[in-house]
Amino acid sequence: MNAKLDEATRADRLPALDETGWGAVEGRDAIRKVMKFKNFSEAWGFMNRVALAAEKLNHHPEWRNVYNIVDVTLTTHDCGGLSALDLDLAARIDAMSAGATVQTDHALPILSLCQIRAGG
Repeated sequence: MNAKLDEATRADRLPALDETGWGAVEGRDAIRKVMKFKNFSEAWGFMNRVALAAEKLNHHPEWRNVYNIVDVTLTTHDCGGLSALDLDLAARIDAMSAGATVQTDHALPILSLCQIRAGG
């Protein structure tokens, strides 16, 4: 079983993830990142790459895709919160999403390209 991150690790590692667009999920011990790609094909390709990395780690994200948007939440269900697996997968996701725009304010509406074209 994976262990929840201790306070020292959180203080050391989470600020760097904040800088890349990961943010705390209100009411949960989890982190979230919303990425906008140029189109559906780029978003889907990114998701395929993440899926392969997740399988290797045996750690899978909670995620949602709408056209060019990929919304990812990471937490470790078997320990009930953030673990080292989440930090590792977040770093891999960051490396694979270099071409994406990050929406850092999670309170804003998340609109896909097709929703914007339709008048939002």
